[in-house]
Amino acid sequence: MMKLYLMGERQRTAIPEEMATTSTAVATVPPQTQEVTPTVVVIMEKLRKLCVCILRTQYTYYKHDYSTKSGLLKDINVLDLSRVIAGPFCSMTLGDLGANVIKVESLDGDEARKWGPPFIKDSKDSFYFLSVNRNKKSICIDFKSQEGKKVIYDLARKCDVLVENFVPGKLDQLEIGYDKLKVINPKLIYCAITGYDVIAAAMGGLLNTTGEPDGDPCKAGVAITDVTTGLHAFGAIMTALYYREKTGKGQRIDCNLLSTQISSMINIATIYLNCGIEGQRWGTAHANLVPYQAFKSKDGYMVIGTGSNPQFADLCRIIGKEELITDERFKDNSKRVENRKEIIRIISEVIGTKSNKEWSEIFKNASFPCGPINKMKDLVKELPHPDAGTVKVVGPPTVYGLGGNDARLAPPRLGQHTRDILANFLGYHDKKIEGLLDKKVEPVERVAVITLRSTRAEARKKVVWTEDTVDNENMNKKKSKCCCIYEKPRKFDESDSSDSDDDECEHCFGHVEKKKKKGKHYHNHDANCPHSETGAATQGGTVTITETETQPAPEATATLTLQPSPTPAPAPPDKKDDIDYVTTSELGAEREDINWHVSNVEV
Repeated sequence: MMKLYLMGERQRTAIPEEMATTSTAVATVPPQTQEVTPTVVVIMEKLRKLCVCILRTQYTYYKHDYSTKSGLLKDINVLDLSRVIAGPFCSMTLGDLGANVIKVESLDGDEARKWGPPFIKDSKDSFYFLSVNRNKKSICIDFKSQEGKKVIYDLARKCDVLVENFVPGKLDQLEIGYDKLKVINPKLIYCAITGYDVIAAAMGGLLNTTGEPDGDPCKAGVAITDVTTGLHAFGAIMTALYYREKTGKGQRIDCNLLSTQISSMINIATIYLNCGIEGQRWGTAHANLVPYQAFKSKDGYMVIGTGSNPQFADLCRIIGKEELITDERFKDNSKRVENRKEIIRIISEVIGTKSNKEWSEIFKNASFPCGPINKMKDLVKELPHPDAGTVKVVGPPTVYGLGGNDARLAPPRLGQHTRDILANFLGYHDKKIEGLLDKKVEPVERVAVITLRSTRAEARKKVVWTEDTVDNENMNKKKSKCCCIYEKPRKFDESDSSDSDDDECEHCFGHVEKKKKKGKHYHNHDANCPHSETGAATQGGTVTITETETQPAPEATATLTLQPSPTPAPAPPDKKDDIDYVTTSELGAEREDINWHVSNVEV
């Protein structure tokens, strides 16, 4: 880093190397070789504050805290490239725990958005999609374009976890697979999930054991293999995060639905492997426990399960059939399995005499598990959605004593947060964002986009950096005493003279003149003043700072020239706490388009 000494040996400001190296004539003025007059000190102080203005304004623009600020995983960033159910269910579970989940979708969107009806009113999004995509933000990009790939690279660089469920090898063909991304981010935890639910359920044996005893193989009512695979992937990711915390190493995780389904066959698979007995379809009944199934009541069904002899005895006493306890046909579970039809007939006759509500009250203090077969009326939470109004979703199943586990965000619209993610998470400047949008990276919602630019020299006494905002309720443009958008100028720091007539704006760090009369200018109009005839001809992009005393000395003028490049400045790395850290190594080798530099510093 090159040094530009501004206030003698004890007070000096470092200019980033990216700024200094592009200059054709940058003067390094050691304090030992330059006599500092009081006038020069004043000018140098202004120059120092201007440099601080440039650096701090850039830093304010680039530093973004994208944490969700709540939950056990609030500092974890997840890049979600998955679609349909298994992958989205996994990433949604991470989001429930507070992780910042960025859902990347193609221009056509997640396939599940079209899985309807029903659809959200006046929208193309299905409620099927909404079921597994809460607590996420959506960005829409073209995976096949070079620009889209670069966005994926930048996202992977800043994320801790990536979840995808493409056909094996597909992302490698697109040059965004694990082998490519692990070079960009060696600590990345890459979870690859492969499907497909009903196929895995069929090949894994679930359909063969699901359905009524005399019926055909039956599919479960929900994509249970997808859901269980999502849970396995969630557990694997959490384990990998723990391992990374200990070793600093990322890794690839492979989680396929067929393996998940086979492992879920537990007792059926173990019995076959060791006894050669094939699994059968039992409806709601249990193959190895009796009674353990649904019984028809007066207005529905009650499920009763007895897993031990004491529980069976308790059931017999509650329903008024104590004689069954001592009946040799039902004295233990193995006997009850042999005489399944008879014991089920007896219990069914009794349960059919009352309603679900009545039996629920009767069984309230029972030792055995029981409950009615309900419809979906409970355990929902309402979230506001921009299209659907209030969306009811099933809440997270687990409760944590500390940290929280909650449904915070409604499922996103396609590309709803594209601008937000590009600007505030990746730190892209507005011209770069607009260039991506021209290449069909299409946002749905306009959010705040901040632009840094130099003002016209003929319209300002000195450089003032401004910020443009779009649709941001907290940062509307306002008329103020200074040239930036903020309303109230304040002191720059406590070291400023309290009896000075000038205020420092804490946002643009520009001097604000307390004008006594409209139209008056507070300093002398010399050749360099933009209010004079000669000063008004000063070219845009070049700003001259002049301090004139009653008897100015020849060396009492310092000129600072800012030369803007064609594109705005790129984003420096996240989570830096001091402007001195803005260096080439921290910006990364890929940050070669630094566009504001200091040149022609003369004393």
